[in-house]
Amino acid sequence: MLILRSIQTSYGPIKSLKGIDIEVRKGEIVCLLGSNGAGKTTTLMTISGILRPDAGDITFEGESLVTLSADKIVRKGICQVPEGRRIFQKLTIRGNLEMGAFSDPGSAGRNLETVYSLFPILRERSNQMGGTLSGGEQQMLAIGRALMANPKLLLLDEPSLGLAPIMVNKIFRTIQEISKGGITVLLVEQNARAALRLSHRGYVLENGTIKLSGTGEELLGNEEVRKAYLGV
Repeated sequence: MLILRSIQTSYGPIKSLKGIDIEVRKGEIVCLLGSNGAGKTTTLMTISGILRPDAGDITFEGESLVTLSADKIVRKGICQVPEGRRIFQKLTIRGNLEMGAFSDPGSAGRNLETVYSLFPILRERSNQMGGTLSGGEQQMLAIGRALMANPKLLLLDEPSLGLAPIMVNKIFRTIQEISKGGITVLLVEQNARAALRLSHRGYVLENGTIKLSGTGEELLGNEEVRKAYLGV
């Protein structure tokens, strides 16, 4: 479904990605692991068109994305849930969700019911301002907002960041439900153990390059991964 080939991306003079190759197959959950500054968020932002690569190509369902604007990439079926949620604090929950349907307003009603079935608390509080929600509830809202755009591929950047353990478990269960519903997932996550248990495959980024790749099970058993990310 998604192929990155020799992608290089820079922030000014600083080269963040140094020629990475990544593949995501339809129906998979694929995770990106790495320390802060390894290039994980840059990878997602390059895929979603927020950053333009200096070199290389990105294809989605056989079509190159590198010349497309971010809004056109959303319309192709790729949606990103950013690190830190970035919901609209002064809009209601329903207003936040409806903003997510800008690319396909005709399906807003149907998608709203799908989101409410995944996150019943959002239905209960639909008229409450987004900024009054807890961190976990805001993460639900951010994921729900992305789902309103009918994504084929969902990019999730640190969905468990700053959440209580019980909420982390709930978010990961929801990611599984989303995957079972037919949406492919590319996941950036610091909770390496939970991410690898959830994922079909994974990649480990280090200083803008792919250091390791394999199935979730293979990476869970890899000695380097266990020492660096699992505390073993």
